[in-house]
Amino acid sequence: MPNRILTSHEKALETNLDQKIYGTIAEIGGGQEVARWFFTVGGAAGTVAKSMSAYDMTFSDAIYGPTERYVSRDRLVAMLDHEYDLLLERLSQKRGDETRFFVFADTVAIRGFQPRSECHGWLGVRFQHEPLAKPSEVILHIRLLDKERVRQQEALGIVGVNLLYSICYLWADPYRLLESLLDNLDSARLEIDLVCARGPAFEQCDNRLLNLHLIVLGMSRVILFDPTGQPRQPGELLRRKSMLIERGEFAPVTRMHMDMLQLAREKFLQDPSIERFAKIELLEITTKNLLLPDGKINSRDFLQRVDLLCTIGYHVLISNYAEFYEISAYLARYAEGLVGVVLGIPLLEQLFSERYYSYVEGGILEAMGRLFKKNVKLYVYPTRKRSDGGLRTVEQLALEGPLGHLYAYLQETGRIETLSPRNPPDASFSPRQVGALIRSGDPAWESYVPVRAAQLIREKGLFGYEKNPLGAAASQASKGEPTTLT
Repeated sequence: MPNRILTSHEKALETNLDQKIYGTIAEIGGGQEVARWFFTVGGAAGTVAKSMSAYDMTFSDAIYGPTERYVSRDRLVAMLDHEYDLLLERLSQKRGDETRFFVFADTVAIRGFQPRSECHGWLGVRFQHEPLAKPSEVILHIRLLDKERVRQQEALGIVGVNLLYSICYLWADPYRLLESLLDNLDSARLEIDLVCARGPAFEQCDNRLLNLHLIVLGMSRVILFDPTGQPRQPGELLRRKSMLIERGEFAPVTRMHMDMLQLAREKFLQDPSIERFAKIELLEITTKNLLLPDGKINSRDFLQRVDLLCTIGYHVLISNYAEFYEISAYLARYAEGLVGVVLGIPLLEQLFSERYYSYVEGGILEAMGRLFKKNVKLYVYPTRKRSDGGLRTVEQLALEGPLGHLYAYLQETGRIETLSPRNPPDASFSPRQVGALIRSGDPAWESYVPVRAAQLIREKGLFGYEKNPLGAAASQASKGEPTTLT
C-alpha cells in the first residue's frame, strides 16, 4: 500500500476488487452512507453480499429484537449477531474456504427536523482475519460535530469506509488501524470516545492502551474505565447522573485521597438536588499527570494507576482537560443534579490564580462562569500550615481585590464548601512522596496507602515496589525501558 493517505474512493474500490473479502453492510438511523461508497465506486458485487436498512422501529425490532434505545451498543451488537450468523448460514459452505467474511453495522442519530441534544452513533465490524477463522470484532462510538446534516452524513460515510478498510488490511497493527479511522477527516468533525477490539486478530491488544491512544491522537479528550477495568463510552455511564469527581495523580492512591472523597461524599449525599438521580463517583487523572519529561506517556505507569483504582472499586476518567472549567463543562453535557468537585487548598489557590487564564478571552471571570454554569460545587480539603501546624481552610484563604469579592460570593452562595477531616495529614505530607518511598523500599509507605491498595501494590509490584529492595536496580534494568506513547 502507498504511504500517502488513500481517499475514501480509493479505499472502497480496493476493497471491492479484493475477491477474498465478502459480507454484509447494515445501517439504521443515519442513512446508507457507508454502503453508498462501495456502490458508487463500482465493483460492489465483489464485496457486498447484502446491504440493508431498517428505519421503522417495528421492522427493526422484528429483525433484531426489541430494544429500549435504538442508537446503543446493545442494538449494534444485536445487528452484528443477526447478520453474521445469517451470512455464515447462507454462504460458508459455498465459499467459506477462500473468503474472509465480514459484517459492517452502524446505528446513528444525526441532525434532522427535530433538534437533538447529541448527534452520535455506534459502528462495528465483525470479521474473519483469515478464511475459516473465528470472528474478531471492532466497535466504536462516535460523536458527529458538524452543524449540517449533509456534512454529518458525509463524515459517517468516510469513517465507515475507513473502519471497513482498516479491518481488512490493518488488523495486524491495531494502533495503525486506529490512526487510519480519521483519514480524510479531522477531530473538528468527528470524535471517537470508545474503541473495543476483541477476537483472535487482537489477542495481543490491550483495550486500555488502545483507548488511551484515542487521547494521544486527539480523537477524544476523555476516556472512561469502569471498576472491572473495561473501557466504557462516557455517555453510557454518566447520562442523567449526579457526579462526584476527584482529580489527582494517584501514583499511588493514598489514605488522604480516600478521606477527601469520603468527606465530600457525606456532604454530596445531603444535597437535595441529587435526590431524583442516580449517582456516580469518578477519579480523574489528566494526561498532564501521565507525561514523562520527554513529553511521552509511560503506558506501564498508566496501566498501573488504572488497574489499582479500578480494582479497589472506582470508575476512572482520563482526560486532557487541564482546567477545572473544561472538565466541568464536559460533565455538564451529561449530568443531572449536582456535579461535586473534590480538591485541596493548593488546587483551590491555583483555581483563583489569574495567570492560569491568560489564554481565555474573558480571563478568570469567563473561566469561573464556565465552571459554575451548571449546578457545580467545590468540596475543599484543608491543609496544615507549616508555620504553626494549624489547619488552613476555605475560610482562611486570603484573596485580595476583586478576586476576594468573587471568592466571597461563591462561598456565600454555597458553591464552595470546606471539608473537616478527623485526622488531617501533617504539614510535610505530599502524595508524591509516597511513590518515592515505595521505590526506595522504605516500608513507611504502607501507612499512607489504603489497606487494599497496599496489598495490590505488593502483589503486583506496582509503582516500583520490590520485595527485595537491594535488588531493585538490577530488576529494573532487566525490565528495559517502559513502553511509551507519543
